[in-house]
Amino acid sequence: MTRLHALVLMMLLAPAAAHAERRCGWLDNPSMAKWLLMDSGGGWTIMDNGSGYKAAEGMDKIPDLTAGEFVYTYAYHGYACACMDVDTDGEEGITRIHSVRQLPLSRCRSDPAISRFLDKD
Repeated sequence: MTRLHALVLMMLLAPAAAHAERRCGWLDNPSMAKWLLMDSGGGWTIMDNGSGYKAAEGMDKIPDLTAGEFVYTYAYHGYACACMDVDTDGEEGITRIHSVRQLPLSRCRSDPAISRFLDKD
């Protein structure tokens, strides 16, 4: 009976996991209440209260980026390199964060598909 329960649980959870996308790039917190992810697909808004964009579910999954390799740009704001498993709205927004893994800055710096982000510095 335990196998049957496990199988049913896997079948229920599989559709939700199938929608998550892995996105890797610059995770940017340029100002208060604003978070972006810049990857090879473009810019993805995670939160931008200034424009009325609702914060993605799972914001608490973003770790303390300053504990790893982090570039300060203003006060305690800045950016890091990360991979995220997320749901998107299919346009320019991230609606849910499933997981975040911070990467070395060198990983993003050496990726030509996202080098345009560094041009802003």
